[in-house]
Amino acid sequence: MLHRCQQIFDIEENVQLHLKLENLQMTGSFKVRGLANQMAHLPEAVVKGDCPVITMSCGNYGKALSYATNKLGIRSTVVMPKTAPNNRAVLIRRYGSKVVKVDVSEIQSKVDEKIANEGMYFLHSLDDLNLIAGHGSVGLEILEDVPNPEIVLVCCGGGGLLAGTAAAIKLHCQNPCRVYGVEPETGNYSFAHNKKFVDDILLVSDSEIISAVKHLYNAGLKVEPSGAAAFSALMHHKVPDVSGKTVVVVITGGNVSPEELVNIFEM
Repeated sequence: MLHRCQQIFDIEENVQLHLKLENLQMTGSFKVRGLANQMAHLPEAVVKGDCPVITMSCGNYGKALSYATNKLGIRSTVVMPKTAPNNRAVLIRRYGSKVVKVDVSEIQSKVDEKIANEGMYFLHSLDDLNLIAGHGSVGLEILEDVPNPEIVLVCCGGGGLLAGTAAAIKLHCQNPCRVYGVEPETGNYSFAHNKKFVDDILLVSDSEIISAVKHLYNAGLKVEPSGAAAFSALMHHKVPDVSGKTVVVVITGGNVSPEELVNIFEM
């Protein structure tokens, strides 16, 4: 879903603004896109139900995996850090997946243990070509609605969404289009996935991201902090040579609880 909305969101920059609202996906984030493509490439043993799947996730990917495997009748387990908000685990269990919570330092060993002892099939939440290709559908949908964007801003966490979206834009857009990844100043940029198609990485501070979450909420959109980074870059004048341009901002997720929103607005 793409919306042209400069006036609604009161952006000072003189741009033609469009938002790609991945926070309105069924599972609340873009993650289900990559999952759909991963599901299409599962081994036969998994599809037949002989081999359950397992992943590690602190939230959005685990929720999307649980949703997808529930629809396909596949057993799944999500290993989460104990520090993950409990509401994430509740949602994942609601879709039918098992949740195992362990200390952060024990996540990989727990996954390895279950793969070895229970014959589970591992699905990576970040570094997977099928996942990245599935995320590329964001770029293709942007071009369907805005055939000639000049700047596309994408939140960069693990790098998969940015890699897929940037590749789709660069390979299919008929005019020159700059694609920027946006991440917190404290983030870890997955350069290997993105160096071919991404023009640059823009950094935003935690306070700027929080400001963007509040701004979007007051305009009627519930967006989690990690999903608001790209909007924050435009809002806080981090995008070079943007005046007069057609700009698409990808809002990546809206999985934020009322309690978390209260804390954000108290900051």
